[in-house]
Amino acid sequence: MTELTQLNFPENYQIRMKQSQDMVYIFCFIRKSWMVYTPEECVRQHTIAFLHQTLKYSLSSIALEVPIRQNGMRKRADIVVYKKEKPYIMVECKRPSVKITQQTFDQIARYNGIIGSDFLMVSNGLSHYYCKMDYENKRYQFLKELPSNTKATS
Repeated sequence: MTELTQLNFPENYQIRMKQSQDMVYIFCFIRKSWMVYTPEECVRQHTIAFLHQTLKYSLSSIALEVPIRQNGMRKRADIVVYKKEKPYIMVECKRPSVKITQQTFDQIARYNGIIGSDFLMVSNGLSHYYCKMDYENKRYQFLKELPSNTKATS
């Protein structure tokens, strides 16, 4: 079976994997189903665990592959956390071999122009960047961490 890539998250999350014939699968906490294992999906599942287990956002507040229409093209935000039914945190996940660059931030900023989240997270599983949007001045401010949900969740 494929080994989980060693990622840089604050906890060692219990990510479920299985092998069936020649395929490796990783369990998705949100979809409650087995997904074909890819390095990006591994980062996505660790990020979901981070948002839920470490930052205490409920699984029901987390949406995956949220559709976005940009310049007539269909795009998707990897993860959006909702708070009081509004987009609160948007996350862009990359596989560990992809460097986080200005281009990555430009991508999530374009998507967020449509979504309107308060916070952004970009991660390749090894490096994580967090930003708070400043809509008044049309920029974002880097943070050391994302805010946790003040209410404990199950």
